[in-house]
Amino acid sequence: MTDDVRMPRADARRNIAAILDAAVAGLAEDPDASLGDIARAAGVGRVTLYGHFKSRAELLDAVLTRTMAEADEVLDGVDTTGEPGAALARLVEASWQIVHRFRAVLRAAGRELPPERLHGSHDRVRRRIQSVVERGRRAGAFRTDLPAKWLTTTAISLMHAAAEDCAAGRLSARDAPRYITATVLAALTPPGGPAPSRSGS
Repeated sequence: MTDDVRMPRADARRNIAAILDAAVAGLAEDPDASLGDIARAAGVGRVTLYGHFKSRAELLDAVLTRTMAEADEVLDGVDTTGEPGAALARLVEASWQIVHRFRAVLRAAGRELPPERLHGSHDRVRRRIQSVVERGRRAGAFRTDLPAKWLTTTAISLMHAAAEDCAAGRLSARDAPRYITATVLAALTPPGGPAPSRSGS
């Protein structure tokens, strides 16, 4: 493939998509994959890659943006209505699958992008979870003695911790969703109350 910087727009879109696909796959195997490695996997030359992404950080930013867009599509399909405990369990389990799938991307982005960029990329996921947490608090299903933002952070942190444990072989991906949701729901239980139900999850 030639490195024609004046390639047709459709070709440019195909190249960008191929580069992003190769970056996701390459980072899953090696979080330190170089731009040269990614260009070869994408079937493009380095000049073509640099024509779209001036640095590894710029490429990682684009990968992160696409990853979170895919996450939004998945989470848009999650039913967050009904009993708050079951709704939160469904949302947490779906969010965990995204964190697990893109763990390498998130880790690589965390190494090279500013912390505020990484935290900002989670804003939409955070808002979804916090909305269910707040609804559960109003319904009396979740504790109100701790801030909703902290309870949301706890849920997100557990997902990332589980992803790291899966990568290290300390936890199976099959068991992780059950462990995460059980821990999150227990953490949100009002003091002295029974754990929120997971019925319908």
